Amino acid sequence: MAEREQRLLVFFTSLIFLRFGGADKGSAIRGFTPFRFSVEPVDVLAVRGLPAVLNCSAISDAPVRVEWKKDGTFLNLVADDRRRQLADGSLLISTVVHSKHNKPDEGVYQCVATIDNLGTISSRTARLTVA
Repeated sequence: MAEREQRLLVFFTSLIFLRFGGADKGSAIRGFTPFRFSVEPVDVLAVRGLPAVLNCSAISDAPVRVEWKKDGTFLNLVADDRRRQLADGSLLISTVVHSKHNKPDEGVYQCVATIDNLGTISSRTARLTVA
């Protein structure tokens, strides 16, 4: 066989292998896994003392873990009694805090979604401003 024909044979054999199986579940060869944001956060104008929500939702065939950053640093929502993550991945601030010298909620937020052994995607950033 000519070299070109051999390359085509390998190429089509690989395509058939990937399309119709042959790789074990733990194999290094895997098919395409769709992974994207269906909802990304947008800028929010919040009112002091009221709740605020930053929406985010990622979709995939595999389990997705969603986390939030504020001003570039991951939030520790376990230790936070005012902020919590909703089932769809959105961030709820139950009571927005804002005073002259204390502005813990105002800033730039970003949603980060991860699929283990696949990778991470980051949403657009959104600014929360308190009126």
